[in-house]
Amino acid sequence: MTTTPHTQSIRSPYAALSGRTALITGAASGMGEATARLLAAHGARVALLARREERLTGLAERIGADGGTALAVPTDLTDQASVDAAADRVHAAYGPVDLVVNAAGVMLPNPIADGRTDEWRRMLDTNVTGALRVIRAFVPDLVEAAGAGGTADLVNISSIGAHVPFPNYAVYGATKAALTYLSQSLRTELGPQDVRVTNIEPGLTDTELAGHVDNADLSAELDGMFEALAGLTSDDIADLIAYTTSRPRRVNLRQVIALPTRQA
Repeated sequence: MTTTPHTQSIRSPYAALSGRTALITGAASGMGEATARLLAAHGARVALLARREERLTGLAERIGADGGTALAVPTDLTDQASVDAAADRVHAAYGPVDLVVNAAGVMLPNPIADGRTDEWRRMLDTNVTGALRVIRAFVPDLVEAAGAGGTADLVNISSIGAHVPFPNYAVYGATKAALTYLSQSLRTELGPQDVRVTNIEPGLTDTELAGHVDNADLSAELDGMFEALAGLTSDDIADLIAYTTSRPRRVNLRQVIALPTRQA
């Protein structure tokens, strides 16, 4: 049976991802892992960045077993030297990348009066400065790819908490607000160079983030929210990223807010 271009596009909605080179932070779990699996399944070769080497290696092996191409690059985004070394390794293996997904993040809520400066520092170093280190290392690649006529994407995973306040999440929300604003500002710099910048703000999503909460009351509150709202999955967010980055080069889905249907 002869297939038309229309039926081909329906059968492979993310065909444009084939042949691209993607770098994904936070790839050891959650949205980062799901995104890596989906992009690789559609023909992108993926560089996997996160701290947990064993998890990354296992993911790379599973992607390879499924016919994809993946490189595990253990990296601490809070350490500039570690990010520099990761960039060198990715470039040596793959050359320039044309798709960057900043999916690494930590969520450590507590009342501000508790003064948990250790948690504040960890969230700022990972959610904001870590993302900036990755952007600094790989934006030249994106500009180069776009300048050569290719598609180039920077995707930042922020949060609905960037502009909807939740009690006891002030510092986490502030880090995500910074990332949302950073995406908006970078669009003015990179858009004229044909590099797309997308900011994704998920609502309640089932990832490892909830397991990092060390406040029993807030942890129970989160559990109750999942029961009431039926949160999104990491695969849902990965699907949004794949859709966004596989659009025609001229289309920039600049801001995506994704909420569970029950979440206001």
